[in-house]
Amino acid sequence: MIDDGTGLFTIGELSRSTGLSVRTIRYWSDEGALPPVARSSGGYRLYDAASVARLELIRTLRELGLGLDDVRKVLAGETTIAEVAAAHVVALDAQIRSLKVTRAVLSTVARRGSTAEEMTLMNKLARLSAAERKRIIDDFMEETFGGLDTADPDIRTRIQFSLADLPEDPTPEQVDAWVELAELLQDKGFRARMRKMIEFNAADRGPDVPAGTSLWFMSRLVQLAGEALEQGVDPESPGAEEVLGPLLGNADRAAVLERLESAAHVEMARFRELNALVRGMEPLSAHREEFAWVVAALRARLAR
Repeated sequence: MIDDGTGLFTIGELSRSTGLSVRTIRYWSDEGALPPVARSSGGYRLYDAASVARLELIRTLRELGLGLDDVRKVLAGETTIAEVAAAHVVALDAQIRSLKVTRAVLSTVARRGSTAEEMTLMNKLARLSAAERKRIIDDFMEETFGGLDTADPDIRTRIQFSLADLPEDPTPEQVDAWVELAELLQDKGFRARMRKMIEFNAADRGPDVPAGTSLWFMSRLVQLAGEALEQGVDPESPGAEEVLGPLLGNADRAAVLERLESAAHVEMARFRELNALVRGMEPLSAHREEFAWVVAALRARLAR
Protein backbone atom coordinates (compact mmCIF):
# COMPACT_ATOMS: atom_id res chain seq x y z
CA MET A 1 0.00 0.00 0.00
CA ILE A 2 1.35 3.37 -0.90
CA ASP A 3 2.09 5.59 2.06
CA ASP A 4 -0.29 8.47 1.28
CA GLY A 5 -3.31 7.46 3.34
CA THR A 6 -5.40 6.51 0.29
CA GLY A 7 -5.24 2.75 0.86
CA LEU A 8 -4.27 2.19 -2.79
CA PHE A 9 -1.74 -0.26 -4.21
CA THR A 10 0.79 -0.06 -7.02
CA ILE A 11 1.28 -2.96 -9.45
CA GLY A 12 4.52 -3.81 -7.65
CA GLU A 13 2.70 -4.09 -4.32
CA LEU A 14 0.00 -6.25 -5.90
CA SER A 15 2.73 -8.47 -7.30
CA ARG A 16 4.39 -8.92 -3.93
CA SER A 17 1.12 -9.66 -2.11
CA THR A 18 -0.29 -12.10 -4.67
CA GLY A 19 2.84 -13.73 -6.06
CA LEU A 20 1.83 -12.81 -9.61
CA SER A 21 4.41 -11.18 -11.83
CA VAL A 22 4.27 -7.47 -12.58
CA ARG A 23 4.20 -8.29 -16.28
CA THR A 24 1.10 -10.54 -15.87
CA ILE A 25 -0.80 -7.98 -13.79
CA ARG A 26 0.08 -5.20 -16.23
CA TYR A 27 -1.08 -7.36 -19.17
CA TRP A 28 -4.43 -8.10 -17.53
CA SER A 29 -4.77 -4.41 -16.76
CA ASP A 30 -3.96 -3.44 -20.37
CA GLU A 31 -6.57 -5.94 -21.60
CA GLY A 32 -9.26 -4.31 -19.48
CA ALA A 33 -9.72 -7.13 -16.99
CA LEU A 34 -8.15 -5.19 -14.12
CA PRO A 35 -8.59 -1.44 -14.75
CA PRO A 36 -6.82 0.87 -12.30
CA VAL A 37 -8.99 2.90 -9.95
CA ALA A 38 -6.64 5.90 -10.08
CA ARG A 39 -3.23 7.14 -11.17
CA SER A 40 -0.44 8.48 -9.01
CA SER A 41 1.05 11.93 -9.56
CA GLY A 42 3.79 10.15 -11.48
CA GLY A 43 1.29 8.38 -13.72
CA TYR A 44 1.52 4.96 -12.09
CA ARG A 45 -1.60 2.77 -12.00
CA LEU A 46 -3.18 2.37 -8.58
CA TYR A 47 -5.59 -0.29 -7.27
CA ASP A 48 -7.80 -0.64 -4.21
CA ALA A 49 -8.88 -3.59 -1.98
CA ALA A 50 -11.65 -4.50 -4.42
CA SER A 51 -8.99 -4.73 -7.14
CA VAL A 52 -7.14 -7.31 -5.05
CA ALA A 53 -10.27 -9.47 -4.83
CA ARG A 54 -10.85 -8.95 -8.56
CA LEU A 55 -7.26 -9.98 -9.26
CA GLU A 56 -7.70 -13.23 -7.28
CA LEU A 57 -10.85 -14.03 -9.26
CA ILE A 58 -9.05 -13.35 -12.55
CA ARG A 59 -6.20 -15.63 -11.50
CA THR A 60 -8.61 -18.44 -10.54
CA LEU A 61 -10.55 -18.20 -13.80
CA ARG A 62 -7.34 -18.13 -15.85
CA GLU A 63 -5.93 -21.13 -13.98
CA LEU A 64 -9.13 -22.99 -14.85
CA GLY A 65 -8.39 -22.27 -18.50
CA LEU A 66 -10.85 -19.49 -19.29
CA GLY A 67 -9.82 -16.94 -21.89
CA LEU A 68 -9.67 -13.24 -21.11
CA ASP A 69 -12.81 -12.56 -23.16
CA ASP A 70 -14.83 -14.85 -20.87
CA VAL A 71 -13.10 -13.40 -17.81
CA ARG A 72 -14.08 -9.85 -18.86
CA LYS A 73 -17.69 -10.92 -19.43
CA VAL A 74 -17.87 -12.43 -15.94
CA LEU A 75 -16.34 -9.32 -14.36
CA ALA A 76 -18.67 -7.03 -16.33
CA GLY A 77 -21.71 -9.02 -15.25
CA GLU A 78 -22.53 -9.99 -18.85
CA THR A 79 -22.53 -13.66 -17.86
CA THR A 80 -22.30 -15.68 -14.67
CA ILE A 81 -19.44 -17.83 -13.49
CA ALA A 82 -21.78 -20.85 -13.62
CA GLU A 83 -22.65 -20.20 -17.28
CA VAL A 84 -19.02 -19.75 -18.26
CA ALA A 85 -18.02 -22.86 -16.29
CA ALA A 86 -20.69 -24.96 -18.01
CA ALA A 87 -19.54 -23.82 -21.45
CA HIS A 88 -15.94 -24.42 -20.48
CA VAL A 89 -16.74 -27.97 -19.36
CA VAL A 90 -18.11 -28.71 -22.85
CA ALA A 91 -14.96 -27.29 -24.43
CA LEU A 92 -12.74 -29.26 -22.05
CA ASP A 93 -14.63 -32.48 -22.84
CA ALA A 94 -13.93 -31.92 -26.53
CA GLN A 95 -10.26 -31.27 -25.78
CA ILE A 96 -10.06 -34.41 -23.63
CA ARG A 97 -11.59 -36.53 -26.40
CA SER A 98 -9.11 -35.05 -28.87
CA LEU A 99 -6.20 -35.76 -26.50
CA LYS A 100 -7.36 -39.35 -26.07
CA VAL A 101 -7.38 -39.79 -29.83
CA THR A 102 -3.91 -38.25 -30.07
CA ARG A 103 -2.60 -40.51 -27.30
CA ALA A 104 -4.10 -43.62 -28.91
CA VAL A 105 -2.60 -42.81 -32.31
CA LEU A 106 0.85 -42.10 -30.85
CA SER A 107 0.72 -45.27 -28.73
CA THR A 108 -0.13 -47.33 -31.80
CA VAL A 109 2.62 -45.67 -33.83
CA ALA A 110 5.16 -46.39 -31.07
CA ARG A 111 4.02 -50.01 -30.72
CA ARG A 112 3.97 -50.74 -34.46
CA GLY A 113 7.01 -48.70 -35.39
CA SER A 114 4.85 -47.06 -38.03
CA THR A 115 6.08 -44.94 -40.91
CA ALA A 116 5.01 -41.32 -41.37
CA GLU A 117 2.46 -42.43 -44.00
CA GLU A 118 0.95 -45.03 -41.67
CA MET A 119 0.80 -42.52 -38.83
CA THR A 120 -1.04 -40.04 -41.07
CA LEU A 121 -3.58 -42.71 -42.06
CA MET A 122 -4.14 -43.79 -38.45
CA ASN A 123 -4.65 -40.21 -37.34
CA LYS A 124 -7.14 -39.64 -40.14
CA LEU A 125 -9.08 -42.81 -39.29
CA ALA A 126 -9.17 -41.98 -35.58
CA ARG A 127 -10.58 -38.48 -36.21
CA LEU A 128 -13.34 -39.46 -38.64
CA SER A 129 -16.77 -38.06 -37.88
CA ALA A 130 -19.63 -40.33 -36.83
CA ALA A 131 -21.11 -40.04 -40.35
CA GLU A 132 -17.80 -40.97 -41.96
CA ARG A 133 -17.40 -43.96 -39.65
CA LYS A 134 -20.93 -45.10 -40.51
CA ARG A 135 -20.13 -44.87 -44.21
CA ILE A 136 -17.17 -47.25 -43.78
CA ILE A 137 -19.41 -49.75 -41.99
CA ASP A 138 -22.23 -49.43 -44.56
CA ASP A 139 -19.80 -49.87 -47.47
CA PHE A 140 -18.37 -52.99 -45.83
CA MET A 141 -21.83 -54.50 -45.30
CA GLU A 142 -22.89 -53.73 -48.89
CA GLU A 143 -19.76 -55.28 -50.39
CA THR A 144 -20.07 -58.33 -48.15
CA PHE A 145 -23.80 -59.04 -48.49
CA GLY A 146 -24.90 -57.10 -51.60
CA GLY A 147 -26.95 -59.28 -53.99
CA LEU A 148 -26.78 -62.38 -51.76
CA ASP A 149 -30.46 -62.56 -50.87
CA THR A 150 -30.25 -66.23 -49.89
CA ALA A 151 -27.62 -65.66 -47.20
CA ASP A 152 -28.78 -66.48 -43.67
CA PRO A 153 -30.42 -63.25 -42.39
CA ASP A 154 -29.35 -64.11 -38.84
CA ILE A 155 -25.69 -63.90 -39.90
CA ARG A 156 -26.24 -60.49 -41.49
CA THR A 157 -28.00 -59.26 -38.35
CA ARG A 158 -25.26 -60.59 -36.10
CA ILE A 159 -22.46 -58.98 -38.11
CA GLN A 160 -24.37 -55.70 -38.45
CA PHE A 161 -25.00 -55.62 -34.71
CA SER A 162 -21.42 -56.56 -33.83
CA LEU A 163 -19.90 -53.78 -35.96
CA ALA A 164 -19.02 -51.27 -33.29
CA ASP A 165 -18.67 -47.50 -33.51
CA LEU A 166 -16.67 -45.35 -31.14
CA PRO A 167 -18.59 -44.25 -28.04
CA GLU A 168 -18.96 -40.55 -27.28
CA ASP A 169 -16.15 -40.64 -24.73
CA PRO A 170 -13.77 -43.39 -25.90
CA THR A 171 -10.81 -44.74 -23.97
CA PRO A 172 -7.41 -44.79 -25.70
CA GLU A 173 -7.79 -48.58 -26.02
CA GLN A 174 -11.12 -48.16 -27.82
CA VAL A 175 -9.64 -45.60 -30.21
CA ASP A 176 -6.71 -47.92 -30.87
CA ALA A 177 -9.07 -50.84 -31.60
CA TRP A 178 -11.25 -48.66 -33.86
CA VAL A 179 -8.25 -47.58 -35.94
CA GLU A 180 -7.27 -51.21 -36.53
CA LEU A 181 -10.89 -52.20 -37.21
CA ALA A 182 -11.35 -49.37 -39.73
CA GLU A 183 -8.19 -50.46 -41.53
CA LEU A 184 -9.50 -54.04 -41.62
CA LEU A 185 -12.97 -53.06 -42.85
CA GLN A 186 -11.42 -51.16 -45.77
CA ASP A 187 -8.91 -53.88 -46.63
CA LYS A 188 -9.88 -55.36 -50.04
CA GLY A 189 -8.46 -58.78 -49.17
CA PHE A 190 -10.48 -59.01 -45.96
CA ARG A 191 -13.64 -57.88 -47.71
CA ALA A 192 -13.11 -60.53 -50.37
CA ARG A 193 -12.65 -63.27 -47.74
CA MET A 194 -15.76 -62.14 -45.88
CA ARG A 195 -17.71 -62.10 -49.15
CA LYS A 196 -16.54 -65.64 -49.91
CA MET A 197 -17.68 -66.84 -46.51
CA ILE A 198 -21.15 -65.34 -47.06
CA GLU A 199 -21.28 -66.81 -50.57
CA PHE A 200 -20.64 -70.26 -49.07
CA ASN A 201 -23.52 -69.67 -46.70
CA ALA A 202 -25.84 -68.45 -49.45
CA ALA A 203 -25.06 -71.51 -51.60
CA ASP A 204 -25.87 -73.83 -48.69
CA ARG A 205 -29.31 -72.38 -48.04
CA GLY A 206 -32.33 -73.64 -49.89
CA PRO A 207 -35.79 -72.08 -49.75
CA ASP A 208 -36.84 -74.28 -46.82
CA VAL A 209 -33.75 -73.79 -44.63
CA PRO A 210 -34.75 -71.74 -41.58
CA ALA A 211 -32.79 -68.69 -40.48
CA GLY A 212 -30.10 -69.39 -37.94
CA THR A 213 -29.35 -72.89 -39.21
CA SER A 214 -25.77 -72.09 -40.16
CA LEU A 215 -25.17 -70.46 -36.78
CA TRP A 216 -26.50 -73.58 -35.09
CA PHE A 217 -24.24 -75.75 -37.25
CA MET A 218 -21.11 -73.78 -36.32
CA SER A 219 -22.09 -73.71 -32.66
CA ARG A 220 -22.67 -77.47 -32.60
CA LEU A 221 -19.42 -78.12 -34.46
CA VAL A 222 -17.46 -76.04 -31.95
CA GLN A 223 -19.15 -77.86 -29.07
CA LEU A 224 -18.32 -81.31 -30.49
CA ALA A 225 -14.73 -80.31 -31.25
CA GLY A 226 -14.36 -78.93 -27.71
CA GLU A 227 -15.54 -82.24 -26.26
CA ALA A 228 -13.13 -84.12 -28.54
CA LEU A 229 -10.25 -81.94 -27.35
CA GLU A 230 -11.17 -82.57 -23.72
CA GLN A 231 -11.25 -86.30 -24.37
CA GLY A 232 -7.91 -86.21 -26.18
CA VAL A 233 -9.30 -87.47 -29.50
CA ASP A 234 -6.64 -87.26 -32.21
CA PRO A 235 -8.12 -85.45 -35.27
CA GLU A 236 -6.40 -88.01 -37.53
CA SER A 237 -7.75 -91.02 -35.63
CA PRO A 238 -10.86 -93.07 -36.50
CA GLY A 239 -12.46 -91.63 -33.38
CA ALA A 240 -12.62 -88.23 -35.08
CA GLU A 241 -15.09 -89.58 -37.60
CA GLU A 242 -17.40 -90.58 -34.77
CA VAL A 243 -17.41 -86.91 -33.74
CA LEU A 244 -17.93 -85.41 -37.20
CA GLY A 245 -20.01 -88.10 -38.91
CA PRO A 246 -23.38 -87.55 -37.21
CA LEU A 247 -23.22 -83.80 -37.84
CA LEU A 248 -21.83 -83.74 -41.39
CA GLY A 249 -23.68 -86.78 -42.73
CA ASN A 250 -23.19 -87.04 -46.51
CA ALA A 251 -22.05 -83.46 -46.93
CA ASP A 252 -19.10 -82.81 -49.25
CA ARG A 253 -16.18 -82.79 -46.81
CA ALA A 254 -14.01 -80.70 -49.15
CA ALA A 255 -16.73 -78.02 -49.34
CA VAL A 256 -17.17 -78.06 -45.57
CA LEU A 257 -13.40 -77.72 -45.11
CA GLU A 258 -13.21 -74.76 -47.48
CA ARG A 259 -16.08 -73.07 -45.68
CA LEU A 260 -14.55 -73.67 -42.26
CA GLU A 261 -11.16 -72.38 -43.35
CA SER A 262 -12.77 -69.13 -44.47
CA ALA A 263 -14.72 -68.76 -41.22
CA ALA A 264 -11.74 -69.67 -39.04
CA HIS A 265 -9.32 -67.31 -40.75
CA VAL A 266 -7.12 -65.41 -38.29
CA GLU A 267 -8.53 -62.10 -39.58
CA MET A 268 -12.04 -63.21 -38.70
CA ALA A 269 -10.99 -63.89 -35.13
CA ARG A 270 -9.30 -60.48 -34.94
CA PHE A 271 -12.42 -58.87 -36.46
CA ARG A 272 -14.52 -60.23 -33.60
CA GLU A 273 -11.94 -59.21 -31.00
CA LEU A 274 -11.69 -55.64 -32.28
CA ASN A 275 -15.45 -55.14 -32.30
CA ALA A 276 -15.63 -56.29 -28.69
CA LEU A 277 -12.76 -53.98 -27.71
CA VAL A 278 -14.40 -50.96 -29.36
CA ARG A 279 -17.55 -51.76 -27.39
CA GLY A 280 -15.51 -51.88 -24.20
CA MET A 281 -16.24 -55.58 -23.71
CA GLU A 282 -14.04 -58.59 -23.15
CA PRO A 283 -13.61 -60.41 -26.50
CA LEU A 284 -15.53 -63.66 -26.75
CA SER A 285 -13.59 -66.82 -27.43
CA ALA A 286 -12.66 -67.23 -31.10
CA HIS A 287 -12.61 -71.02 -30.60
CA ARG A 288 -9.31 -71.22 -32.46
CA GLU A 289 -8.40 -74.62 -31.00
CA GLU A 290 -11.82 -76.10 -31.80
CA PHE A 291 -11.76 -74.87 -35.41
CA ALA A 292 -8.18 -76.08 -35.79
CA TRP A 293 -9.21 -79.55 -34.60
CA VAL A 294 -12.09 -79.77 -37.08
CA VAL A 295 -9.92 -78.50 -39.94
CA ALA A 296 -7.21 -81.04 -39.10
CA ALA A 297 -9.77 -83.86 -38.92
CA LEU A 298 -11.25 -82.97 -42.32
CA ARG A 299 -7.86 -82.61 -43.94
CA ALA A 300 -6.81 -86.01 -42.62
CA ARG A 301 -9.87 -87.66 -44.16
CA LEU A 302 -9.52 -85.89 -47.48
CA ALA A 303 -5.88 -86.92 -47.72
CA ARG A 304 -6.75 -90.64 -47.62
